[in-house]
Amino acid sequence: MAEDIAAVVGLARREGLRVAAQGTGHGAASLGPLEDTILVRTSRMAGVHIDPSARRARVRAGTLWQDVVQAAAEHGLVPLAGSAADIGVVGYTLGGGLGWLGRRYGLAANSVTGVELVAADGQILRADRDHEPDLFWALRGGGGNFGVVTAIEFTLYPVDEIYGGVLFWDMERAAEVLTAWRDWTRTLPNEVTSVGRLLRLPPLPEVPEPLRGRDLVVVEAACLTDPAAGARLLRPLRELGPEIDTFATMPPMGLQAIHMDPDTPMPFAGDGQMLAELPPAAIEALIQAAGPRSGTTLLSVEIRHLGGALARATPEHGVLASLEAEFALFALGLVTDTEVRTGVEAQVGTVREALRPWDTGGAYLNFAERRVHPVRLFGPERARRLQAVKARYDPDDLFQAKQPIPPER
Repeated sequence: MAEDIAAVVGLARREGLRVAAQGTGHGAASLGPLEDTILVRTSRMAGVHIDPSARRARVRAGTLWQDVVQAAAEHGLVPLAGSAADIGVVGYTLGGGLGWLGRRYGLAANSVTGVELVAADGQILRADRDHEPDLFWALRGGGGNFGVVTAIEFTLYPVDEIYGGVLFWDMERAAEVLTAWRDWTRTLPNEVTSVGRLLRLPPLPEVPEPLRGRDLVVVEAACLTDPAAGARLLRPLRELGPEIDTFATMPPMGLQAIHMDPDTPMPFAGDGQMLAELPPAAIEALIQAAGPRSGTTLLSVEIRHLGGALARATPEHGVLASLEAEFALFALGLVTDTEVRTGVEAQVGTVREALRPWDTGGAYLNFAERRVHPVRLFGPERARRLQAVKARYDPDDLFQAKQPIPPER
C-alpha cells in the first residue's frame, strides 16, 4: 500500500537513511553504494485496470508488461510495452520505454497520463498535466529520482494484430545481412520498428534444436500493417534466403516473444550506445569487434532502428521528449562471477570503442549500465531543469536511483 511506503519513507528521513525503490529487479545491479539505504520492493503491488472507452490503463507499481498486454488485448488495445514479457512497467516507463511500436507511437514515457507516488516528505502525490506539472515532466524519462511510484496511468492504442517475427542467418553472413538491413531501414514507413542483431545462443535445452549453440545474425521486426503489405516490405530481406523465417500475423502478446529473451531471470552485464548513423565503416567495425571471428563471448549485440515518432519532440512530452540518434546499440553477455563480469564488461567496451566515431555523445537511460552524467542523458538545459525539480521535491537527496540527478544547490 502507498501508506506503507509513506511510513518507510518517514522512517528513513528520521533515521538519516536513504530510499531506493525496486519493482521487478530487471536491471537491478547497483551502480553505486547502497550503505544506509532502505530497499523498497514494490513487486507485490500488482494490478491492472483497463478503461476501454478512454483507451487508458492504470497499473500498480509491481505490474509486469505481460499482464497489461493481455488485459488490454481483450479490448483490441495495446500498450507501448517492452520487448520482454517479464519487464516491470514502472521502471521501464520512467526510463523512457523503447518498444516494438516506438517508431509509430513514440516512447512509452510520453504516453503517460498520470503518476502516483510517495514524495520525500511522505506525502502521496498525483502528478499529471494539471497537478505537479514540473514533477510530471521529470518523471517521464527522468528515472526513479523523485519518489517511490505506486501507480502509473498511460494511453493505449487501437491495435489487435501485428505482422512480426524474426529472420535468421548464420553469423558468417553478418556483414551482408546488416548492410542489407541498414539499407532496408531507409525505406521503411513509421509503422515498422526493427532490430539488427548478432546473437550467440548457448547450447541449452531451452533453446530450440535448430538454433541451439549457434552464432547467428538476425533481423527482428514488428509491422503495423496488414500481412500482404508486411510481406511486400520484407521482400528485400527475404531475397537473402534466411534459414528460418518466423514472420506471421500475431496478437499483441506475440510481440513479447520476438526478441527471444529468456523466460527466467538471467545475470548479465551490458551497456548501450547511441549512434548518429551506421555507414559501411561502422558495420565493418562492429563485425571486427563482435562478429564471427572476433573471439567475443557476448550473447547479444543489437542495433535498434529509431526515427519516426521516437525522433519527434513536442512541448507536451516529458524530459525524454525524443531520442536524438538514428540507431541505439545494446551489447550484453552472461555473467557467473566477478571474473566473468570483468571480461564481459571489457568486451562490451571493445564494441563501444569500435563504434565511437559514430557515437552521438548522448545516452539512453534504460540502456545505460554505467554511471552517466545527466548532461549526456538529457542535454544541459533539461539536466538543469531536472536538478531544480529534484531540489524542490527531494532537496536532501533521500531517493537513490540508478542514474542519479543531484539536487540543484
